[in-house]
Amino acid sequence: MNNKTLDFSNEEFSQILEQVSSMVLAKYEHLDDIKGFNVSSQEEVESWFDEPLPRIGQNSFSLLDEVKTKVFDSATGNLGKNMYAYVMSGGNQISTVAELLLSTVNQNNTKWHLAPAMTEIEKRVIKWAAEMIDYTPEAGGAMVSGGSEANLAGLTIARNIFFKKFDIKRNGLFGLKPFMVYCSKETHNCTDKSLSLLGIGTNQLRHIDTNADLTINTEALEKQIETDIASGLMPFCVIGNAGTVNTGAIDDLNTLADIAQKYKMWFHIDGAYGGLGASLPSLKQKYAGLERADSVALDFHKWLYQPFEIGCVLVKSWNIMRDTYYKEADYLATELQENINARLEFNEHYFQLSRNAKAFKVWMSVKAYGFNRIQEMIQKDIDLTNYLIKLVSESNDFELKSKADLAVACFRYKGDLTDNEAITVLNQRLIPALEADGRVFITSTKLNGEFVLRACIINHRKTEKSIEYLLDTIRDVASKL
Repeated sequence: MNNKTLDFSNEEFSQILEQVSSMVLAKYEHLDDIKGFNVSSQEEVESWFDEPLPRIGQNSFSLLDEVKTKVFDSATGNLGKNMYAYVMSGGNQISTVAELLLSTVNQNNTKWHLAPAMTEIEKRVIKWAAEMIDYTPEAGGAMVSGGSEANLAGLTIARNIFFKKFDIKRNGLFGLKPFMVYCSKETHNCTDKSLSLLGIGTNQLRHIDTNADLTINTEALEKQIETDIASGLMPFCVIGNAGTVNTGAIDDLNTLADIAQKYKMWFHIDGAYGGLGASLPSLKQKYAGLERADSVALDFHKWLYQPFEIGCVLVKSWNIMRDTYYKEADYLATELQENINARLEFNEHYFQLSRNAKAFKVWMSVKAYGFNRIQEMIQKDIDLTNYLIKLVSESNDFELKSKADLAVACFRYKGDLTDNEAITVLNQRLIPALEADGRVFITSTKLNGEFVLRACIINHRKTEKSIEYLLDTIRDVASKL
Protein backbone atom coordinates (compact mmCIF):
# COMPACT_ATOMS: atom_id res chain seq x y z
CA MET A 1 0.00 0.00 0.00
CA ASN A 2 1.11 3.55 -0.77
CA ASN A 3 1.37 5.24 2.64
CA LYS A 4 0.91 8.67 1.05
CA THR A 5 -2.64 7.77 -0.10
CA LEU A 6 -5.21 5.09 0.65
CA ASP A 7 -4.45 3.31 -2.64
CA PHE A 8 -2.88 -0.07 -3.18
CA SER A 9 -0.49 -0.82 -5.99
CA ASN A 10 -2.25 -2.02 -9.14
CA GLU A 11 -0.86 -5.50 -8.52
CA GLU A 12 -2.20 -5.60 -4.95
CA PHE A 13 -5.57 -4.19 -5.97
CA SER A 14 -5.81 -6.74 -8.77
CA GLN A 15 -5.26 -9.56 -6.25
CA ILE A 16 -7.91 -8.10 -3.95
CA LEU A 17 -10.40 -7.90 -6.83
CA GLU A 18 -9.60 -11.49 -7.76
CA GLN A 19 -10.44 -12.66 -4.25
CA VAL A 20 -13.65 -10.61 -4.28
CA SER A 21 -14.54 -12.08 -7.67
CA SER A 22 -13.99 -15.59 -6.31
CA MET A 23 -16.32 -14.88 -3.38
CA VAL A 24 -19.04 -13.58 -5.71
CA LEU A 25 -18.72 -16.48 -8.15
CA ALA A 26 -18.88 -18.98 -5.28
CA LYS A 27 -22.27 -17.54 -4.30
CA TYR A 28 -23.65 -18.20 -7.76
CA GLU A 29 -22.07 -21.65 -7.99
CA HIS A 30 -24.07 -22.73 -4.94
CA LEU A 31 -27.38 -20.96 -5.55
CA ASP A 32 -29.40 -24.11 -4.86
CA ASP A 33 -27.74 -24.49 -1.48
CA ILE A 34 -28.46 -20.98 -0.22
CA LYS A 35 -30.71 -21.25 2.80
CA GLY A 36 -33.55 -18.83 3.27
CA PHE A 37 -32.30 -17.84 6.71
CA ASN A 38 -28.94 -18.41 8.39
CA VAL A 39 -29.58 -19.11 12.03
CA SER A 40 -27.44 -17.28 14.56
CA SER A 41 -28.57 -15.60 17.73
CA GLN A 42 -28.48 -11.82 18.01
CA GLU A 43 -25.92 -12.15 20.78
CA GLU A 44 -23.65 -14.27 18.60
CA VAL A 45 -23.82 -11.93 15.61
CA GLU A 46 -23.17 -8.94 17.86
CA SER A 47 -20.10 -10.67 19.30
CA TRP A 48 -18.55 -11.01 15.83
CA PHE A 49 -18.27 -7.23 15.58
CA ASP A 50 -17.60 -6.37 19.21
CA GLU A 51 -14.19 -4.70 18.97
CA PRO A 52 -12.65 -1.31 19.73
CA LEU A 53 -11.97 1.22 17.00
CA PRO A 54 -9.19 -0.22 14.79
CA ARG A 55 -6.16 2.07 14.89
CA ILE A 56 -3.85 -0.05 12.70
CA GLY A 57 -4.98 -1.46 9.37
CA GLN A 58 -5.63 -5.18 8.87
CA ASN A 59 -4.24 -7.25 6.03
CA SER A 60 -6.79 -6.94 3.21
CA PHE A 61 -6.84 -10.65 2.42
CA SER A 62 -7.46 -11.66 6.03
CA LEU A 63 -10.15 -8.97 6.13
CA LEU A 64 -11.84 -10.51 3.10
CA ASP A 65 -11.68 -13.91 4.80
CA GLU A 66 -13.40 -12.35 7.80
CA VAL A 67 -16.02 -10.76 5.55
CA LYS A 68 -16.67 -14.11 3.89
CA THR A 69 -17.25 -15.84 7.23
CA LYS A 70 -19.13 -13.16 9.12
CA VAL A 71 -21.00 -11.36 6.33
CA PHE A 72 -21.17 -13.34 3.08
CA ASP A 73 -21.79 -16.78 4.58
CA SER A 74 -24.23 -15.54 7.21
CA ALA A 75 -26.29 -13.31 4.91
CA THR A 76 -30.03 -13.83 4.69
CA GLY A 77 -30.73 -15.74 1.49
CA ASN A 78 -32.16 -12.91 -0.63
CA LEU A 79 -30.08 -14.11 -3.58
CA GLY A 80 -31.40 -17.66 -3.61
CA LYS A 81 -34.59 -19.55 -4.32
CA ASN A 82 -35.79 -20.04 -0.76
CA MET A 83 -36.60 -16.46 0.22
CA TYR A 84 -40.34 -15.79 0.51
CA ALA A 85 -40.27 -13.22 3.32
CA TYR A 86 -41.07 -9.65 2.36
CA VAL A 87 -40.51 -8.60 -1.26
CA MET A 88 -36.94 -9.57 -2.13
CA SER A 89 -36.09 -9.84 -5.81
CA GLY A 90 -32.62 -11.40 -5.58
CA GLY A 91 -30.96 -8.70 -7.68
CA ASN A 92 -29.16 -9.42 -10.95
CA GLN A 93 -25.57 -9.92 -12.00
CA ILE A 94 -25.26 -6.94 -14.33
CA SER A 95 -26.30 -4.66 -11.47
CA THR A 96 -23.60 -6.21 -9.30
CA VAL A 97 -21.07 -5.16 -11.93
CA ALA A 98 -22.72 -1.73 -12.22
CA GLU A 99 -22.44 -1.13 -8.47
CA LEU A 100 -18.70 -1.82 -8.58
CA LEU A 101 -18.19 0.49 -11.55
CA LEU A 102 -20.36 3.17 -9.94
CA SER A 103 -18.39 3.06 -6.70
CA THR A 104 -15.17 3.35 -8.66
CA VAL A 105 -16.04 6.57 -10.49
CA ASN A 106 -17.82 7.87 -7.35
CA GLN A 107 -20.16 10.39 -8.97
CA ASN A 108 -22.34 12.81 -7.00
CA ASN A 109 -25.44 12.94 -9.17
CA THR A 110 -26.62 16.33 -7.93
CA LYS A 111 -25.30 18.88 -10.48
CA TRP A 112 -24.89 18.23 -14.18
CA HIS A 113 -21.22 19.22 -14.29
CA LEU A 114 -20.44 16.87 -11.38
CA ALA A 115 -21.93 13.85 -13.16
CA PRO A 116 -22.79 14.62 -16.79
CA ALA A 117 -23.25 11.03 -18.00
CA MET A 118 -25.03 9.90 -14.83
CA THR A 119 -27.41 12.87 -14.96
CA GLU A 120 -28.39 12.08 -18.53
CA ILE A 121 -28.70 8.39 -17.66
CA GLU A 122 -31.09 9.15 -14.79
CA LYS A 123 -33.19 11.38 -17.06
CA ARG A 124 -33.33 8.53 -19.57
CA VAL A 125 -34.24 5.91 -16.95
CA ILE A 126 -37.09 8.13 -15.76
CA LYS A 127 -38.33 8.32 -19.36
CA TRP A 128 -38.03 4.53 -19.65
CA ALA A 129 -39.89 4.03 -16.37
CA ALA A 130 -42.76 6.17 -17.63
CA GLU A 131 -42.82 4.14 -20.86
CA MET A 132 -42.83 0.86 -18.93
CA ILE A 133 -46.08 1.74 -17.18
CA ASP A 134 -47.63 3.86 -19.98
CA TYR A 135 -47.32 7.09 -18.00
CA THR A 136 -46.83 10.43 -19.73
CA PRO A 137 -43.61 10.69 -21.80
CA GLU A 138 -43.21 14.21 -20.36
CA ALA A 139 -42.77 12.80 -16.84
CA GLY A 140 -40.20 14.14 -14.43
CA GLY A 141 -38.94 12.28 -11.41
CA ALA A 142 -36.03 11.07 -9.35
CA MET A 143 -34.34 7.91 -8.20
CA VAL A 144 -34.78 7.44 -4.45
CA SER A 145 -33.97 4.81 -1.82
CA GLY A 146 -37.08 2.68 -2.29
CA GLY A 147 -40.86 2.57 -2.27
CA SER A 148 -41.25 4.30 1.08
CA GLU A 149 -39.18 7.30 0.00
CA ALA A 150 -40.92 7.33 -3.39
CA ASN A 151 -44.28 7.61 -1.62
CA LEU A 152 -42.95 10.29 0.72
CA ALA A 153 -41.64 12.20 -2.30
CA GLY A 154 -44.94 11.87 -4.15
CA LEU A 155 -46.91 13.15 -1.16
CA THR A 156 -44.39 15.97 -0.58
CA ILE A 157 -44.86 17.10 -4.17
CA ALA A 158 -48.63 16.78 -3.75
CA ARG A 159 -48.61 18.98 -0.65
CA ASN A 160 -46.35 21.66 -2.10
CA ILE A 161 -48.05 21.87 -5.50
CA PHE A 162 -51.65 21.45 -4.32
CA PHE A 163 -51.24 24.21 -1.74
CA LYS A 164 -48.97 26.43 -3.81
CA LYS A 165 -51.63 29.16 -3.72
CA PHE A 166 -51.11 29.35 0.05
CA ASP A 167 -47.31 29.69 -0.39
CA ILE A 168 -46.96 26.61 1.81
CA LYS A 169 -43.20 26.34 1.19
CA ARG A 170 -42.68 29.58 3.13
CA ASN A 171 -45.72 29.69 5.42
CA GLY A 172 -45.97 26.03 6.31
CA LEU A 173 -49.30 24.55 7.41
CA PHE A 174 -50.07 27.26 9.97
CA GLY A 175 -53.57 28.67 9.69
CA LEU A 176 -54.83 26.08 7.22
CA LYS A 177 -57.82 23.96 8.17
CA PRO A 178 -57.10 20.20 8.26
CA PHE A 179 -56.81 18.60 4.84
CA MET A 180 -57.64 14.94 4.41
CA VAL A 181 -55.85 12.05 2.74
CA TYR A 182 -57.66 8.84 1.76
CA CYS A 183 -56.38 5.31 1.21
CA SER A 184 -57.54 1.75 1.79
CA LYS A 185 -56.90 -0.21 4.96
CA GLU A 186 -54.46 -2.33 2.93
CA THR A 187 -52.19 0.61 2.04
CA HIS A 188 -48.53 0.37 3.11
CA ASN A 189 -47.68 1.95 6.46
CA CYS A 190 -45.14 4.29 4.84
CA THR A 191 -48.17 6.46 4.04
CA ASP A 192 -48.80 6.96 7.76
CA LYS A 193 -45.11 7.72 8.30
CA SER A 194 -45.08 10.16 5.40
CA LEU A 195 -48.01 12.15 6.74
CA SER A 196 -46.31 12.39 10.11
CA LEU A 197 -43.12 13.67 8.48
CA LEU A 198 -45.02 16.16 6.32
CA GLY A 199 -46.79 17.72 9.27
CA ILE A 200 -50.20 16.66 7.98
CA GLY A 201 -50.65 14.12 10.76
CA THR A 202 -52.18 10.65 10.72
CA ASN A 203 -55.43 11.95 12.24
CA GLN A 204 -56.05 13.37 8.78
CA LEU A 205 -55.58 9.97 7.09
CA ARG A 206 -58.77 8.05 6.37
CA HIS A 207 -58.26 4.30 6.03
CA ILE A 208 -61.21 3.23 3.89
CA ASP A 209 -62.76 -0.24 4.13
CA THR A 210 -62.00 -2.76 1.39
CA ASN A 211 -64.10 -5.04 -0.76
CA ALA A 212 -63.94 -8.82 -0.53
CA ASP A 213 -60.96 -8.79 -2.93
CA LEU A 214 -59.17 -6.32 -0.60
CA THR A 215 -59.38 -3.42 -3.06
CA ILE A 216 -60.62 -0.06 -1.80
CA ASN A 217 -64.38 0.32 -1.52
CA THR A 218 -64.93 3.37 -3.71
CA GLU A 219 -68.52 3.90 -2.50
CA ALA A 220 -67.28 4.04 1.10
CA LEU A 221 -64.52 6.39 -0.03
CA GLU A 222 -66.89 8.85 -1.64
CA LYS A 223 -69.23 8.71 1.35
CA GLN A 224 -66.31 9.57 3.66
CA ILE A 225 -65.27 12.47 1.43
CA GLU A 226 -68.79 13.89 1.52
CA THR A 227 -68.88 13.50 5.30
CA ASP A 228 -65.57 15.34 5.67
CA ILE A 229 -66.71 18.18 3.40
CA ALA A 230 -69.89 18.53 5.46
CA SER A 231 -67.71 18.73 8.59
CA GLY A 232 -65.73 21.64 7.13
CA LEU A 233 -62.63 19.57 6.27
CA MET A 234 -60.67 19.81 3.02
CA PRO A 235 -60.23 16.68 0.85
CA PHE A 236 -56.65 16.82 -0.42
CA CYS A 237 -55.32 13.53 -1.77
CA VAL A 238 -56.51 10.03 -2.60
CA ILE A 239 -53.98 7.19 -2.78
CA GLY A 240 -54.55 4.20 -5.02
CA ASN A 241 -52.76 0.88 -4.70
CA ALA A 242 -51.25 -0.58 -7.86
CA GLY A 243 -50.75 -3.84 -5.97
CA THR A 244 -50.97 -3.92 -2.18
CA VAL A 245 -48.02 -5.34 -0.29
CA ASN A 246 -50.23 -7.77 1.65
CA THR A 247 -51.97 -9.51 -1.23
CA GLY A 248 -51.17 -7.71 -4.48
CA ALA A 249 -54.68 -6.24 -4.75
CA ILE A 250 -54.98 -3.58 -7.47
CA ASP A 251 -57.47 -0.83 -6.69
CA ASP A 252 -59.94 0.45 -9.29
CA LEU A 253 -57.60 3.21 -10.42
CA ASN A 254 -59.93 4.68 -13.02
CA THR A 255 -62.72 5.17 -10.50
CA LEU A 256 -60.25 6.68 -8.03
CA ALA A 257 -59.07 9.07 -10.75
CA ASP A 258 -62.70 10.04 -11.39
CA ILE A 259 -63.26 10.70 -7.68
CA ALA A 260 -60.06 12.73 -7.43
CA GLN A 261 -61.13 14.78 -10.43
CA LYS A 262 -64.67 15.26 -9.10
CA TYR A 263 -63.49 16.59 -5.75
CA LYS A 264 -60.44 18.39 -7.17
CA MET A 265 -57.97 16.21 -5.24
CA TRP A 266 -54.43 15.07 -5.95
CA PHE A 267 -54.27 11.45 -7.17
CA HIS A 268 -51.20 9.54 -5.99
CA ILE A 269 -50.55 5.88 -6.82
CA ASP A 270 -48.44 3.57 -4.70
CA GLY A 271 -46.99 1.25 -7.30
CA ALA A 272 -43.94 0.30 -5.22
CA TYR A 273 -44.83 -3.38 -5.12
CA GLY A 274 -46.86 -3.95 -8.26
CA GLY A 275 -46.58 -0.88 -10.49
CA LEU A 276 -44.33 -2.54 -13.05
CA GLY A 277 -46.97 -5.23 -13.51
CA ALA A 278 -48.69 -2.60 -15.65
CA SER A 279 -46.13 -3.42 -18.35
CA LEU A 280 -47.58 -6.92 -18.87
CA PRO A 281 -50.17 -7.35 -21.64
CA SER A 282 -51.91 -9.94 -19.45
CA LEU A 283 -52.54 -7.35 -16.73
CA LYS A 284 -52.78 -4.08 -18.66
CA GLN A 285 -56.51 -3.65 -18.13
CA LYS A 286 -56.14 -4.04 -14.35
CA TYR A 287 -54.03 -0.87 -14.28
CA ALA A 288 -56.38 1.31 -16.33
CA GLY A 289 -56.30 4.78 -14.80
CA LEU A 290 -52.67 4.67 -13.70
CA GLU A 291 -51.81 7.09 -16.50
CA ARG A 292 -54.16 9.65 -14.88
CA ALA A 293 -52.19 9.82 -11.62
CA ASP A 294 -50.57 13.08 -10.56
CA SER A 295 -47.71 11.13 -8.99
CA VAL A 296 -46.58 7.50 -8.96
CA ALA A 297 -44.22 5.62 -6.62
CA LEU A 298 -42.22 2.70 -8.04
CA ASP A 299 -39.65 0.39 -6.49
CA PHE A 300 -36.97 -1.01 -8.77
CA HIS A 301 -35.45 -3.41 -6.23
CA LYS A 302 -38.65 -5.37 -6.64
CA TRP A 303 -39.74 -6.10 -10.22
CA LEU A 304 -36.76 -4.65 -12.00
CA TYR A 305 -34.68 -7.13 -10.00
CA GLN A 306 -32.22 -4.51 -8.74
CA PRO A 307 -30.02 -4.87 -5.64
CA PHE A 308 -30.91 -2.55 -2.79
CA GLU A 309 -31.52 0.29 -2.86
CA ILE A 310 -33.46 2.03 -5.61
CA GLY A 311 -36.97 3.41 -5.94
CA CYS A 312 -38.45 5.97 -8.30
CA VAL A 313 -41.00 8.77 -8.08
CA LEU A 314 -42.73 10.03 -11.23
CA VAL A 315 -44.83 13.16 -11.75
CA LYS A 316 -46.39 14.77 -14.81
CA SER A 317 -43.48 17.11 -15.61
CA TRP A 318 -40.03 18.28 -14.54
CA ASN A 319 -41.46 21.70 -13.69
CA ILE A 320 -43.52 20.12 -10.92
CA MET A 321 -40.35 18.66 -9.40
CA ARG A 322 -38.57 22.02 -9.56
CA ASP A 323 -41.53 23.94 -8.13
CA THR A 324 -41.49 21.57 -5.18
CA TYR A 325 -37.79 21.45 -4.36
CA TYR A 326 -35.93 24.42 -5.81
CA LYS A 327 -34.14 26.70 -3.35
CA GLU A 328 -31.59 29.23 -4.59
CA ALA A 329 -28.09 29.01 -3.11
CA ASP A 330 -24.98 30.97 -4.13
CA TYR A 331 -22.75 27.92 -3.92
CA LEU A 332 -25.02 26.03 -6.36
CA ALA A 333 -25.48 28.85 -8.88
CA THR A 334 -25.48 27.81 -12.53
CA GLU A 335 -26.12 31.08 -14.37
CA LEU A 336 -22.51 31.30 -15.59
CA GLN A 337 -22.67 27.89 -17.28
CA GLU A 338 -23.07 27.60 -21.02
CA ASN A 339 -26.29 25.98 -22.26
CA ILE A 340 -27.73 26.42 -18.79
CA ASN A 341 -31.27 25.74 -19.99
CA ALA A 342 -30.28 22.38 -21.45
CA ARG A 343 -28.78 21.12 -18.22
CA LEU A 344 -30.99 19.46 -15.64
CA GLU A 345 -29.73 20.00 -12.11
CA PHE A 346 -31.06 17.26 -9.83
CA ASN A 347 -30.38 19.32 -6.69
CA GLU A 348 -33.03 21.74 -8.01
CA HIS A 349 -35.50 18.91 -8.59
CA TYR A 350 -35.13 16.82 -5.42
CA PHE A 351 -34.33 17.17 -1.73
CA GLN A 352 -30.90 15.52 -1.64
CA LEU A 353 -27.72 17.37 -2.47
CA SER A 354 -25.48 14.34 -2.09
CA ARG A 355 -26.89 11.42 -4.06
CA ASN A 356 -25.30 8.48 -5.78
CA ALA A 357 -26.18 7.56 -9.35
CA LYS A 358 -28.72 4.82 -8.61
CA ALA A 359 -30.10 4.88 -12.15
CA PHE A 360 -26.84 3.54 -13.58
CA LYS A 361 -27.53 -0.08 -12.58
CA VAL A 362 -31.05 0.13 -14.03
CA TRP A 363 -29.68 1.57 -17.25
CA MET A 364 -27.10 -1.22 -17.54
CA SER A 365 -29.65 -3.91 -16.64
CA VAL A 366 -32.26 -2.81 -19.16
CA LYS A 367 -29.64 -2.49 -21.90
CA ALA A 368 -28.05 -5.87 -21.05
CA TYR A 369 -31.22 -7.95 -20.70
CA GLY A 370 -33.77 -5.93 -22.65
CA PHE A 371 -37.07 -5.02 -21.05
CA ASN A 372 -38.86 -7.84 -22.88
CA ARG A 373 -36.80 -10.37 -20.96
CA ILE A 374 -37.48 -8.60 -17.67
CA GLN A 375 -41.20 -8.72 -18.46
CA GLU A 376 -40.87 -12.48 -19.00
CA MET A 377 -39.37 -12.81 -15.52
CA ILE A 378 -42.23 -10.77 -14.00
CA GLN A 379 -44.74 -13.02 -15.75
CA LYS A 380 -42.85 -16.09 -14.53
CA ASP A 381 -43.11 -14.87 -10.93
CA ILE A 382 -46.87 -14.50 -11.36
CA ASP A 383 -47.14 -17.94 -12.99
CA LEU A 384 -45.19 -19.51 -10.11
CA THR A 385 -47.51 -17.80 -7.64
CA ASN A 386 -50.46 -19.35 -9.45
CA TYR A 387 -48.66 -22.69 -9.24
CA LEU A 388 -48.32 -22.23 -5.47
CA ILE A 389 -52.01 -21.32 -5.26
CA LYS A 390 -52.87 -24.44 -7.25
CA LEU A 391 -50.81 -26.71 -4.97
CA VAL A 392 -52.30 -25.16 -1.84
CA SER A 393 -55.85 -25.38 -3.19
CA GLU A 394 -55.46 -29.02 -4.18
CA SER A 395 -53.85 -30.07 -0.89
CA ASN A 396 -55.62 -31.45 2.18
CA ASP A 397 -53.25 -29.86 4.70
CA PHE A 398 -53.11 -26.23 3.49
CA GLU A 399 -55.84 -23.65 2.99
CA LEU A 400 -55.70 -20.65 0.66
CA LYS A 401 -56.50 -17.26 2.19
CA SER A 402 -55.94 -14.80 -0.65
CA LYS A 403 -55.79 -14.88 -4.40
CA ALA A 404 -54.48 -11.93 -6.40
CA ASP A 405 -53.23 -11.02 -9.84
CA LEU A 406 -49.65 -10.45 -8.74
CA ALA A 407 -46.93 -12.50 -7.07
CA VAL A 408 -47.96 -12.87 -3.43
CA ALA A 409 -50.11 -15.57 -1.87
CA CYS A 410 -51.46 -15.92 1.66
CA PHE A 411 -52.34 -19.31 3.11
CA ARG A 412 -52.30 -21.38 6.29
CA TYR A 413 -51.01 -24.81 7.18
CA LYS A 414 -53.68 -26.80 8.97
CA GLY A 415 -52.44 -30.39 8.88
CA ASP A 416 -55.34 -32.51 10.05
CA LEU A 417 -56.71 -29.81 12.38
CA THR A 418 -60.25 -28.48 12.01
CA ASP A 419 -60.48 -26.03 14.90
CA ASN A 420 -59.78 -22.48 13.68
CA GLU A 421 -58.07 -21.36 16.89
CA ALA A 422 -55.81 -24.41 16.90
CA ILE A 423 -54.86 -23.74 13.26
CA THR A 424 -53.99 -20.14 14.16
CA VAL A 425 -51.79 -21.25 17.05
CA LEU A 426 -50.05 -23.79 14.82
CA ASN A 427 -49.22 -21.15 12.21
CA GLN A 428 -48.02 -18.72 14.86
CA ARG A 429 -45.64 -21.40 16.11
CA LEU A 430 -44.59 -22.21 12.56
CA ILE A 431 -43.05 -18.80 11.82
CA PRO A 432 -40.26 -18.93 14.45
CA ALA A 433 -39.83 -22.66 13.87
CA LEU A 434 -39.25 -22.13 10.14
CA GLU A 435 -36.80 -19.33 10.89
CA ALA A 436 -34.90 -21.58 13.28
CA ASP A 437 -34.88 -24.34 10.66
CA GLY A 438 -33.54 -21.90 8.08
CA ARG A 439 -34.19 -23.86 4.90
CA VAL A 440 -36.86 -21.40 3.75
CA PHE A 441 -37.62 -17.90 4.98
CA ILE A 442 -41.29 -16.89 5.08
CA THR A 443 -43.15 -14.39 7.24
CA SER A 444 -46.73 -13.73 8.26
CA THR A 445 -49.39 -11.07 8.02
CA LYS A 446 -53.02 -10.59 9.00
CA LEU A 447 -55.94 -10.57 6.59
CA ASN A 448 -59.19 -9.31 8.07
CA GLY A 449 -57.67 -9.97 11.49
CA GLU A 450 -56.71 -13.56 10.68
CA PHE A 451 -53.09 -14.74 11.05
CA VAL A 452 -51.74 -16.18 7.78
CA LEU A 453 -48.48 -17.15 6.10
CA ARG A 454 -47.46 -14.79 3.30
CA ALA A 455 -45.27 -15.95 0.42
CA CYS A 456 -43.75 -13.32 -1.87
CA ILE A 457 -42.48 -14.72 -5.15
CA ILE A 458 -40.42 -11.98 -6.75
CA ASN A 459 -37.20 -13.66 -7.78
CA HIS A 460 -36.22 -14.59 -11.33
CA ARG A 461 -34.33 -17.64 -10.02
CA LYS A 462 -37.33 -19.48 -8.58
CA THR A 463 -38.74 -22.60 -10.23
CA GLU A 464 -41.68 -24.95 -9.71
CA LYS A 465 -39.30 -27.19 -7.74
CA SER A 466 -38.52 -24.38 -5.30
CA ILE A 467 -42.28 -23.80 -4.81
CA GLU A 468 -42.75 -27.49 -4.04
CA TYR A 469 -39.76 -27.35 -1.69
CA LEU A 470 -41.40 -24.49 0.22
CA LEU A 471 -44.55 -26.49 0.97
CA ASP A 472 -42.62 -29.68 1.73
CA THR A 473 -40.40 -27.80 4.18
CA ILE A 474 -43.40 -26.27 5.95
CA ARG A 475 -44.91 -29.75 6.26
CA ASP A 476 -41.68 -31.16 7.65
CA VAL A 477 -41.17 -28.39 10.21
CA ALA A 478 -44.83 -28.53 11.26
CA SER A 479 -44.61 -32.29 11.83
CA LYS A 480 -41.98 -31.66 14.53
CA LEU A 481 -44.00 -29.10 16.49
